[in-house]
Amino acid sequence: MSTELTSGWCERAVAEELPGLRLLHTRVLVADAGRGSPPALRARLRELSNRWAGAQAVTLRQRPVPAAYRVFFRHIGLDPDVVRTPIEEAMLARMFQGGFHSGRLLADALLISLVDTGVPVWALDAGALDGPLGVRASRAGESLGRAPAAPALPAGQLVVADASTVVAVLFGLIAPEHLPKVEGRRSRSAQPQELELFTLQVPGVPSLHVEEALWMCTAMLEGAPGAGGRW
Repeated sequence: MSTELTSGWCERAVAEELPGLRLLHTRVLVADAGRGSPPALRARLRELSNRWAGAQAVTLRQRPVPAAYRVFFRHIGLDPDVVRTPIEEAMLARMFQGGFHSGRLLADALLISLVDTGVPVWALDAGALDGPLGVRASRAGESLGRAPAAPALPAGQLVVADASTVVAVLFGLIAPEHLPKVEGRRSRSAQPQELELFTLQVPGVPSLHVEEALWMCTAMLEGAPGAGGRW
């Protein structure tokens, strides 16, 4: 695995309150994140749809990685039966839709790495970032992003931030100006886009799973689909 992974910073008060919380991120250059997925990724989604039928999805919460994220949600004040963890949200969508449906390359890569490892990965427009990513509590008067109409955040909310602004709510919304620029159709004049992929490790989730989620996602975006997950 040649992908270079970087550990994000964590505000001291957050680290003391939530030992074991870790942000890990990496940068990837993608030729066209908005294009349709290649046959190998579409086939992988069909395989995962068959693997995660009703009975397997029902027992999802008993598996160590999903259970760890549920415990962490409760620890930070989120009810996982109301605000679902990413893997449970994906499984619920699979049940309603009758399978994991293929979309654009970026969405499929994020979904496959999540379902294969149980670990969520998010993507940001790397060009919109100001310095490295980390986790901290929001400050009074801050908003989600830099846009004039950006929604205000309550002080003390856990967020992902760069050196100057909040780019995402922890396990929540991403600031619109930090979302990847994904076009609907491939253009001959389209320039490669740098994306910043990040994930959040919580207590009880092995580092191997977290690193594999980022590696798999990077490999798929670079055109080399990764191997199956370990969870």
